[in-house]
Order: sequence, then structure tokens, then C-alpha cells
Amino acid sequence: MCNLLKVLLSSFLVFLSTITFSQQVCNGALGDPVININFGSGTSNFAAPLSTANTNYLYVQDSPDDGEYTIAKSTNGMHNQIGNGWHQIPNHTPNDPNGYMMVVNASENPGIFYQTNISGLCPGTTYEFAAWIINLLNYSGKKPNITFTIETTAGAPVGKYNTNDIEDGPTPKWIQYATTFTTTNQTDLVLKISNSGPGGIGNDIALDDITFRACGPIITSSVNNVPSNISVCEGNSGNYALAANITASTYVDAVYQWQSLTGNIWTDIPGQNTTLTTVNLTGAAIGSYQYRLITAERQNINSVNCRVASDPLTITVTAKFNTIASNNSPTCIGSSVQLSATEGTTFKWTGPNGFTSTDKNPIISNTQFDMAGDYTVTATLNGCTSTSTTTLVVLEPFLTTSFTSVETCENNPITLFASGGISYKWLPSESLSSSEIANPIANPKETTTYTVTASNGICSETATVKVIILKNAVADAGADLKALNGYSVILNGKVTGDDVSYFWTPNDYLDDPTKLNPKATPPFDITYTLHAQSNAGCLNSTDDVLVKVYPKIVIPNSFSPNGDGINDYWTIPATEAFTNTRVKITNRYGNLVYQSNGVYKPWDGKFEGKDLPSAVYYYTVYFNEDFETYSGWIFLTR
Repeated sequence: MCNLLKVLLSSFLVFLSTITFSQQVCNGALGDPVININFGSGTSNFAAPLSTANTNYLYVQDSPDDGEYTIAKSTNGMHNQIGNGWHQIPNHTPNDPNGYMMVVNASENPGIFYQTNISGLCPGTTYEFAAWIINLLNYSGKKPNITFTIETTAGAPVGKYNTNDIEDGPTPKWIQYATTFTTTNQTDLVLKISNSGPGGIGNDIALDDITFRACGPIITSSVNNVPSNISVCEGNSGNYALAANITASTYVDAVYQWQSLTGNIWTDIPGQNTTLTTVNLTGAAIGSYQYRLITAERQNINSVNCRVASDPLTITVTAKFNTIASNNSPTCIGSSVQLSATEGTTFKWTGPNGFTSTDKNPIISNTQFDMAGDYTVTATLNGCTSTSTTTLVVLEPFLTTSFTSVETCENNPITLFASGGISYKWLPSESLSSSEIANPIANPKETTTYTVTASNGICSETATVKVIILKNAVADAGADLKALNGYSVILNGKVTGDDVSYFWTPNDYLDDPTKLNPKATPPFDITYTLHAQSNAGCLNSTDDVLVKVYPKIVIPNSFSPNGDGINDYWTIPATEAFTNTRVKITNRYGNLVYQSNGVYKPWDGKFEGKDLPSAVYYYTVYFNEDFETYSGWIFLTR
């Protein structure tokens, strides 16, 4: 029977030696590291060599050649044996700028560049074996090919994992390589990391953060049903429900234990052995309170190497803060005011007229008098709240004027009035006695709107005053007129001004003396007066026009230009009433002997300066379009 067990055990070990694991990062919760090799940290560029029990490579404090390694903060200044080709990188360990890493130049003969023993494992437990590796080559060369080997302390193989070729390239990239496996009855193992790739030009790596830890089910945790950490305010009291949801568990007889972090040590919370628990904080003091759930097979729960833990849930108690609200008032109507709060991450402002804002420093534009009052902000910061109030002061309007509009007759100055300020500026300044006093005298020619800007030393305000100019009444009777007796003329009256009435005097021989252009039919010379009167009380005006009346048209038929001073010219009296008379005189043969166009010039009986003989001559006379052309004969006698 004993021999049979030996045969079966031998066959089982041979079977295990053939197991090759694949890349498989633990997707569930991880336990506290059984090992966590980050090569330490320090102030110098290089660290001390590893124990010969951990590597069979040769240590140097320089750029390692084939088969050599160093422990360094970074590869800055390092290179391969041909003098270049390495990425210049820092170590991988997060948040540790002084941390070290292992820099390895592969040997021509593959060797173990890191190994370590682990103990205290539990049978039937899944573990993750992982390390962060980077190909240092920045050009194409020989590729690293890393093998993770797991053996018993007696050297019997348990399994291995091969990364295959790790690619090089122009951009350095740390990659975590990991595999998971489940123990059978092993409690002590040996972990080895070796380079299966050939040495020479290439096959150069850096190694950091080697871990070995238990891998378990997926644990999703929450505080008060919120799947994230929370913050509360100093002095608060309350109960906080912690919950852990377990999925994909392979445990046969799973047990649970809640823990809290005290200093750097996780301590069991007595009696809290389910996936739910409640934490009570009374008068919470400033600090960070962390909790987690651990789980394992019942027989393994007390072994730190064999159980897994949820991500820590953190309740952060933050110090109370005191936000202070303020604003830049007092301010003037129409200006902008900025409200300000000193501390907080979120804000809620309220104020008059339903004002609200979530800005830290909101701006109120175009402030009006009804916006004055108290503005309150409630700020939050890390779970704390603080409230503060500031009073917005809007200065009351101060500028007044005696009127907004006024009427006055032209050339009748009027005094403008403003009050409430200590300085004034009026525009436009033309037609003002002064533009920088409260009560200037205005004498504009046309209707003008004046703008006054007043200052009380803090605010400025503007107002407008409209001066409406009423024009004086002005009469224009037109040019003097001429008319023939029995004929009518139209008077050409014109009137200008605002709110004006008018009439003619005398009203004799006029068809309507209240019209600007009445028809006049006087039998003799007469002067008419046009009266223009301002109904607004401004100046009145009159103007005269003479209508000269001529007798009926009489054309003499003889004259004697003999120089005796009697009847020496052929004169047509009626032509004086016409400005464009056309007169033609011909002899009996139809030859033109005299012509007058325009104002008539009486004929002296001559042609081209020489006396014409006594004879009968023939005439035509055109006065205007209102008369037919007159024609007849003239007897010239000497």
C-alpha cells in the first residue's frame, strides 16, 4: 500500500511539472501580500546588492553588462554595452520617488535573476504571482522572454508561466505580468523569475514590485449604500452602514470578519462576522477611519497568507471650516457687485427677489435699489457645511431736475435746474451759459435735449431735460404786384412759426382775408398787410405788399416824333403792368423797323438811329398769356 502511494504521488508530481499557467491577473479581492518585493528606497542612486540566495546574476553599481544586474532608482545615464539604446526611466513603485528597482542585462546563458522562498501557505487556496517588467530597449533588438516558476522547497515543479517576447519600442511601458494558481497540499514554495531569451544585443529589462498574495472572490463594498468613501464633519454623530457584496466565490465554507485600521495594523472588530455591519461615530474627531471585510475558508480565516480583503472603506472626518461671505458694496444703481465666499467646494447663495447662485463668487449685474439686502451662502467642504451672510447696500438715487421738458419762445432764454449732486456736467454745452453748474441758462435756436451727469462723490447719475423751442410768428406778404384795372392777382403770403394764425388787412376787394393766398381785385392801387400772430404767446409779425392797378389797355394809333416835346414817343401805358411785353413794328412791306422784348421801351420813330418817314406802320403787342395779341396800325407824322 505504501509503495502504491509513492507511485501515485510520483505520477502526480510529474503531472504537475507539465502544468504551464497563462497570464491571468486576479479579478477578485486580494489578500495582504505574502511577499512584496519593491527593492526598498533610499537617498543614494544605487542600493546594496541582493543576497546570493535571491539571484545568480553578478551585481555592479553601474550599467550592467550581460549576466549582470544593479539596484537603482532610475536608468538615467545607463546604457547597454554598445553605449546607447536604453530608455531613461524611474522605478515603478507608486508614490515612491526614492524607490529602487532591479535592472537586469540578460546573460548569454539563461539564468535565475530573482528567486525567493515563501511559507505559511494554505492548501486549496488560489494565489496571484505578479511582477512589473519593462523592456529597456528603445530600438528593435533581442526580446526578453520571462518565465515565472513555482516549485516546492524540494525542487519539484508546481507550475510556470511564460510572458513570451516582451516587445521593445520608442515609448517605455511598464507592464504587470501575473498568473494565478491554486495550491493542493503545499504550504511552502519557491518562486523564481528567469529570462529565457538569449543575451547579447538586447534582452535588457527592469523589474519591480514582485507580489505574491491570496486571490479570492469579487468583493464590492459600500458605505450607506454609496460605493465610495465618504466625508463627515468634525463633531458629527451618526451610524454608518458598511456592506460587502460577495460574487464569484469558490469557497466551500466561507466566513467573514470586519476589521478596522488602527495605526498601520488591521484589527478584528469583535462579533462582526457577516457581510453587513454598522459603525457608530459619536462626536467624530478629525481623522481617517478605515474598515474592510476579510474572507476565507473557515479553517484559513486566521491566516494572513490565506485570506483576502475588500478594498478599504474610508470615513474621513474633516475639520469644521468657516466660510465668510462678503461683497464690494456700497454700490451705485446700475453697477455690478461681486459676492464672495472664502472657503468651500460647493456653494448655494440666496438673496432678495429670489436670487440664487451656485458660484463661489457670483456677480450681480446692473444693480437696482430693490436688490439691496442680505445675501446668504451655504458652503460645503469635505462633508461639512458653513453658512454666512453679507449685506448688499445700494445707494439711493440722488439726482433730480425741476422738469423733464419745457417750452419757450425762440430767443427767450430759460434756466435749467438740477440738484442732489456736488458736481454737474451738461451736454451739449453749446447755447448754455455754463456746462458745469447746477442751473445754467439755455438759449438754443432749435429744440434740444440736454443730458446732465451729476456726481455725489461716490455715484454718478444722469437725467435729461428737453427744451422745446417755439418759433416766433413771421409774416411774408410777398413781392409787390401789378394788375390791370378789372383783373385779379393772387397775393403770395407766407407765414412761419409754431401755432400761428394769420389774416390780411384791409379786407377790401379780397375773396377771403383769412387765406394766405387770397385773390385781390382792387380798382386802384392798394397796400395789403399780412398779420402773423403767435397763439403760444411768442412775437407777432406783419408785412405789406403793394398792388399797383393800371388802367385798361389803350394803344395809341399816332405820334409825331418831331422833337417839340409833345407826343414824341409811341407809348403804351398799360405795358408798365407787364414784365415781358413783346412789341413788333413793321413797314407796309412787312420789314421790321422796331422791336421791344421785356420791359417796354417807347418807340422814338427811328430805325437804326435814323428817322423814318411819315407813313403808316403796323404793330403787334403781346402782354402775357392772359391777353390776346394786339395788332393794328400807327400813323407816324412829322
